[in-house]
Amino acid sequence: MTKDLGADRGTGGQAAGADVAEPQTDRLRYLDAATRQIARGINLDETLEELCRAAVPAFADTAFVHLYAPLPVGAETDAAPGILRLHTTDRAAPRRPATQGSGPLAPAPDPVRAAEVVHPSAAGPLTELLDAGRPVFADTPDTASAASELLETDTASPAPGLGRRLIVAPLHGRHQVMGSVVLLREPDRPDFSEDDLLVASQLATHTALGIDKAVLYAREASVADALQRTMLPPSLPAPAGVLLASRYLPASRTAQVGGDWYDAIPLPGNRVALIIGDVMGHSMTSAAIMGQLRTIVQTLAGLDLPPDEILHHLDEQAERLGSEHTATCLYAMYDPVLHRLLVSNAGHLPPVLLHPDGRTEVVQVPPGAPIGVGGGGFESTEMPAPAGATLLLYTDGLVESRDSDVLTGVERLSARLREAAAKSTPPGLEMLCDQALGTLGPGDRDDDVALLAARFKGLLPETVAYWYLAPRPQNARQARRLTRRTLHDWDLDDLAESSELLVSEMVANAVRFASRPIVLRLLRTDVLRCEVEDDSPIVPRMRHARLSDEGGRGLFLVDQLAQRWGVTRVSTGKVVWFEHRLPADGDAD
Repeated sequence: MTKDLGADRGTGGQAAGADVAEPQTDRLRYLDAATRQIARGINLDETLEELCRAAVPAFADTAFVHLYAPLPVGAETDAAPGILRLHTTDRAAPRRPATQGSGPLAPAPDPVRAAEVVHPSAAGPLTELLDAGRPVFADTPDTASAASELLETDTASPAPGLGRRLIVAPLHGRHQVMGSVVLLREPDRPDFSEDDLLVASQLATHTALGIDKAVLYAREASVADALQRTMLPPSLPAPAGVLLASRYLPASRTAQVGGDWYDAIPLPGNRVALIIGDVMGHSMTSAAIMGQLRTIVQTLAGLDLPPDEILHHLDEQAERLGSEHTATCLYAMYDPVLHRLLVSNAGHLPPVLLHPDGRTEVVQVPPGAPIGVGGGGFESTEMPAPAGATLLLYTDGLVESRDSDVLTGVERLSARLREAAAKSTPPGLEMLCDQALGTLGPGDRDDDVALLAARFKGLLPETVAYWYLAPRPQNARQARRLTRRTLHDWDLDDLAESSELLVSEMVANAVRFASRPIVLRLLRTDVLRCEVEDDSPIVPRMRHARLSDEGGRGLFLVDQLAQRWGVTRVSTGKVVWFEHRLPADGDAD
């Protein structure tokens, strides 16, 4: 035999002549099922919805949930500006008895209605009621007034008539009042009893703890996600000879971030470094280590070392970090002039190359040991990078799941790329990234997904010129002649005078310190780029020369005449470069 928890008014649900233990047992069974249902909620919405399903219709006919806006977090002491009604649940089905043992409670519809913020008086009855922390009936003037504020009525007149058909139960978290839940019964149902206040208190307590947990969980997830996203590049560079696109999807089943990252770094000679990596684990520590490793890779890439040397030094630095976390990393260097790709791998998944004809190829690179394991043994593999081909670097979250292994995932990825190539030749790079992600939805990711795609365009040989010059002062004049002749062949005579002057200054500065041949390189892409490379580690600094000085104005001229300029350290010395905007048709010098 089952009973409604409020079957008898004022007697705690005890029927005349019945055993006192029976209704108490019914309540305990109901509370066991209800509190376990409330505990199912992961986030704020789920916690409130589970409360509403547990309370209606088994315990009440209508449940209003009100929360401070904004919700306090942790031990904050700032007063909340108001209370917002978030959830309103009405009885929409015949009421069933609340005593169903420990089984799940029947779901009830949960319409969510927006409402304006209620601003209770600091010394008013509502504030006092919430601070007291005890469930009450609306059977006194003060509690009726407080209930009227929560129910958004203009006067207190409706609430006194509710009496014991309405319970206001404050939601007390670990440190702060977080809001309240109002439970209401219709006139055709018995009033709440004194024992029902204890039931409401337990419902409110478990809900408040769930809300507290959900808010802190959401705060941690937000901070962690922001941390990881700030460590990823905000945008990709646009080097000549290659198109770049990327995707990053955080794991959907955890609030803790992972260590997936990617990067693209321009190098001298219009080359570009393509990096993908994954720190093992999901935690703030993983994200922090990922940020450190990414910074180390950026620093090493600036030295223009071969890929295997980059990974060797990265492995050494990772060991010095003293962390038990390991990481995988793949470093590829693309040369658009030679149409070549140089790749080294530290335990990462092999990239996939989509050829211009629609074929896919899993690039075979010696895997090496993961970063942090020690032992080195990294190798650089050189391969052709034909114009029109697309290289995809990715992390294991894209190809590995609970129902498929890595090899199967890579085969599926290759099939999706071939399908995209069959629809459009060549497929757009952004569309290709979307196709590579497949049908990954919000609930389908057990791990983070990072994806970096590079479409090789290459540079025509006639758009690149370079020479090796002996480090002699008279070769500054030779550099001027070579520059003028090359710009004339490129129909860039309008840029010849300023470019000659700047190249001469840069070569003259290089011969002062160089001990080996100097490299003069000219590249015509969407800009004119001039590079002078020497073996001296001394980086030139711009200074303002005095009128009596005979030198010291070279970099000042570069700064004034060039559109952009800079100095890049490399493993063999440095590269000083500048860029000019190409003149448009009809431009006058």
